[in-house]
Amino acid sequence: MNRILLVDDDPLLLRTLQLNLRARQYEVLTANSGRAALDAAERDTPDAVLLDLGLPDLDGIDVLRHLRAHLDVPIIVLSGRTEPEEMIRALDAGADDYVTKPFDPDELFARLRAVLRRPSRLVREHNPRIGEYEIDTDATTATGPSGPVRLTPIEWKILTLLLANPGHLVSGRQILREVWGPTAEKQRHYLRVYLAGLRRKLEPDPAHPRHLITEAGMGYRYEP
Repeated sequence: MNRILLVDDDPLLLRTLQLNLRARQYEVLTANSGRAALDAAERDTPDAVLLDLGLPDLDGIDVLRHLRAHLDVPIIVLSGRTEPEEMIRALDAGADDYVTKPFDPDELFARLRAVLRRPSRLVREHNPRIGEYEIDTDATTATGPSGPVRLTPIEWKILTLLLANPGHLVSGRQILREVWGPTAEKQRHYLRVYLAGLRRKLEPDPAHPRHLITEAGMGYRYEP
């Protein structure tokens, strides 16, 4: 039975989600503040976290960063903040998904099931595959049935970052910052060009990628 840490300062929503989660056979831990959430996570390690950002005592992003630093579990943010900048901040801080309030409970639980199916950050494929290609990031080789395919140094940097987070969204801003540096954070066209190149070289059907996925307006994800 998966244990879910549910963090929200709205008592009605907290109770409603708690009952719905238990009805779906989840064990539920609840917290109505940032400090209570951190204490609960330290006391009983959850398998996933549903985290409201509008907490009464601590900034939700700070709570998110602390949880991510100490937990290798999926974190879904629940928030009434709909601005793209807020979503990007949360994803950069370590969130795996971002759900805006009000939300459809069925959609939330579907997203929860999806993140729980993803491999842990600590469980890495030794040689992950993209289509017919076996990828070795240490040796910087991508080898398929017809032999190796050449990737540029920039393509390797982007691919290595995505492969290090299987199943997890990596924000465009994070990729730009880590590959090109902090001054490149607004150069989103870089990513469109290089991801298109990676898909042409590695995906069986570049127009309908199966492994190198774009999450519009948010970032990119490697699906094993």
